[in-house]
Amino acid sequence: MLFKGGSKYNAVEIAQIFDSFGGELNAATAREYTVVHARFLDEHLDEAFEVMADMVVHPVFAEIDLEREVVVEEIAMYEDSPGELITDYLTQAIFNGHPLGKSVLGTTQIIAAVTPEQIKGYHSGHYTLPNMVVAAAGNIEQEQLVELATRHLAAGNGAASQARTVTAPARKVAENACFYEKDTQQYHVCFGGLGLTRHSDRRFALTILDGILGGSASSRLFQEVRDKRGLAYSVYSFSTLYSDSGLVGIYFGCRGESVSEVTGIVTGQLQSIVENGVDDGELTRAKENAKGRTVLGMETTHNRMSRLGKLTVTGSDILSMDEIIERIDAVTAADVRQLAADLYRPEDMVAVAIGPDVKVFEKALDILGGQRQLEVKKS
Repeated sequence: MLFKGGSKYNAVEIAQIFDSFGGELNAATAREYTVVHARFLDEHLDEAFEVMADMVVHPVFAEIDLEREVVVEEIAMYEDSPGELITDYLTQAIFNGHPLGKSVLGTTQIIAAVTPEQIKGYHSGHYTLPNMVVAAAGNIEQEQLVELATRHLAAGNGAASQARTVTAPARKVAENACFYEKDTQQYHVCFGGLGLTRHSDRRFALTILDGILGGSASSRLFQEVRDKRGLAYSVYSFSTLYSDSGLVGIYFGCRGESVSEVTGIVTGQLQSIVENGVDDGELTRAKENAKGRTVLGMETTHNRMSRLGKLTVTGSDILSMDEIIERIDAVTAADVRQLAADLYRPEDMVAVAIGPDVKVFEKALDILGGQRQLEVKKS
């Protein structure tokens, strides 16, 4: 709705202004924050900032019913992508009943029912100076940015924040297993559990564990499942850090006849890391990979801007590049092994899948081990 216009510029004018810059204007929503971001030549900073501030702080909320249809179409597009949808299902199962488990997009029922008053109330309670962060990177002076923020954001925007703090879940829902029936060519499978917070000192060890387990082309899962056996096109591990909690997971997509075999490989690799640890070669390779990706990622102004804003708005430490590299270098094989034991025991993991036949998933659960109550739903 912010893109529908503010007190000074309507939707068409906003689009025309940024097109005339040769720039980009977009937004993204995560579970803990919303980001409105733009990229343009430095000579257009004043006008671009004014337009963005107006649409964010003073939206007119025009054509709400029309925008409902756009979001419903976005939901439909997402639900037609089981490879993406499955991670939402895993998050829902891990954070059972907690707000972090809810989809960012919402549901068609919620989108249809939300009122203009609710939308305006949410905006006035959250899009205020106590909650907002301005971040920038590029050919810009700090004093200039402060002056623009003072001029366009401070005036008439002193409302107190009404945002609620929600306590993170304190337990794993390890007995859970969910299967979503859908007529797909592949089975999409995720195993996962609670992870680390974004403030945890162990987050650097988690980066290394991800690199060794399934976060790169030389990782164990990629090599064993795809390169050596050709059982899946996509297989990887992942982690998400929140302010008060987090999750870890493993995903693979394959045909029904391969689900049990891939599950066996995943289980075996997890047990191997827990019981035997990792060797010096893969530890060194994962560290160098993490350092390289970190340094290369900071070569774009967008990534620098995004990193500064997200770390600030979530109250996280802003480490220098040297400090990050030092933390990565300090990770030991023992750190990785202990973290795997704490987060990735197969018998303790939540399991979710999308596919046509639940019996295929039941066989995979037997291989994974542990006690779970399987729930079958329609996708």
